[in-house]
Amino acid sequence: MKFALMGMVVVSLFLIPPTAAQDANEEEAVKQTLVAMWAAIERGDVDAYASHIHPDFTAFGEFDVYLAKGKELEVASYADYLKRASGVRTDMHQAEVTVKGDVAWITYYWTDFGMSGGERFSSRGKSTRIFVKEAGEWLCIHGHYTAVP
Repeated sequence: MKFALMGMVVVSLFLIPPTAAQDANEEEAVKQTLVAMWAAIERGDVDAYASHIHPDFTAFGEFDVYLAKGKELEVASYADYLKRASGVRTDMHQAEVTVKGDVAWITYYWTDFGMSGGERFSSRGKSTRIFVKEAGEWLCIHGHYTAVP
């Protein structure tokens, strides 16, 4: 009887849904992954940026007509961007993160600024990014960005 009761307790631990604290930890981890991606761009470190991108990455960029597909294209695009841009700083506003198992999405507004082609720039917009958790790491698998005038 004692072993049956202990067995039921152990099994029930696997059936209990994640706590709010666990969800909050995962939500913060997703948010911090995006912050780390931006920090890599601010440092001009394309390899660090690439480490957060899923191989099956897709994106609808601010001015894209067609869906951009693949990690290689994303990384090459940022490498090209960083040849022209410097002093880039991006900030996130009103972020909302939802985690459902190993999939998460974050919606937020952004503002950024820096130098491009010798001239100062700034922009703002809204975005949704989707992340998947693989091998314990959150990787960005899709981004959708809309500039706001």
